Amino acid sequence: MQVAVVKYNAGNIYSVMNALRRLGVEPLLTDDAQQLRNADRVLFPGQGEALGAMTYLREHKLDEVIRSLTQPVLGICIGQQLLCSHSEEGDVDCLGIFNVPVKRFSPVQHEDKVPCMGWNKLYNTKSALMEKVESQYVYFVHSYYVPLCEETIAEANYIQPYSAALHKDNFYATQFHPEKSGCVGERIIKNFLEL
Repeated sequence: MQVAVVKYNAGNIYSVMNALRRLGVEPLLTDDAQQLRNADRVLFPGQGEALGAMTYLREHKLDEVIRSLTQPVLGICIGQQLLCSHSEEGDVDCLGIFNVPVKRFSPVQHEDKVPCMGWNKLYNTKSALMEKVESQYVYFVHSYYVPLCEETIAEANYIQPYSAALHKDNFYATQFHPEKSGCVGERIIKNFLEL
């Protein structure tokens, strides 16, 4: 199985590649359109800022490539946010796979710190991606969130309930970092590879 990781100007790509290697997969890090289209699975991870990431994707025509993919695709962290319609971070239009905007957390009380950092519980999980992970804890780092929507396949709660994971057609996405979430995250990546 050929697993490609989208190469663009976002951090945290190497921890995803190491997580794949721990599962016996040697991933291909690439921004080549044909290599991405030919892969059996594509991961679109990253940490960073939406406006800069979308600018890079458009300049390198990777936005068109990602939209055209027909195999299973997994967006992680900012990868999930970039698959949505619009982000308040930089007020930028994104890839539009999921027709839902990305919002900034608004603290309600003093204890509400932004960014949200740390372990949080998944609930209301569904889809093969989330198999065997109901009520498990995973690792989050984010200041922006995707509201609950029709494509939500897992929820988390920080200030308010939000989409911890999404699914539409061949596109899957997680706000949390499966590659930093221990055996639960490993299970999710394995589920993705087995879709």
